[in-house]
Amino acid sequence: MTTVGTGTLRGVAAGAALGVPGVTGLQPRLAHRLAAAAPTRTDTTPHRTSPEAGIRADRAPDGSGWHIEVRCVLAEGRRALDIARNVHDRVRAAVISHLPATEPVTVTVTVTRIAAQYDAA
Repeated sequence: MTTVGTGTLRGVAAGAALGVPGVTGLQPRLAHRLAAAAPTRTDTTPHRTSPEAGIRADRAPDGSGWHIEVRCVLAEGRRALDIARNVHDRVRAAVISHLPATEPVTVTVTVTRIAAQYDAA
């Protein structure tokens, strides 16, 4: 049995969520946004936040499974509920494919924003 790390699951979940039509991006949590905005002493160039910052993957306190939280930004003009359900199903399937069959997975999808689409014309 191979052990799957949190970083791997976050990457798998981010890829699955971003592949859903209607998802324009993943919204990082406040801590990730603040860390990306504050330059360090040795590096003054701003960092771009990775898509994985919009995913939180935690083991259950008793070690019995995983909880995945997805924070996504959706495109305007589509039903948010349908897109959120699709994100849930795709992320869950993708994460399960990387875990042993006996590990339970719960997925929570939070829509943080609906982005307007403007024509550049």
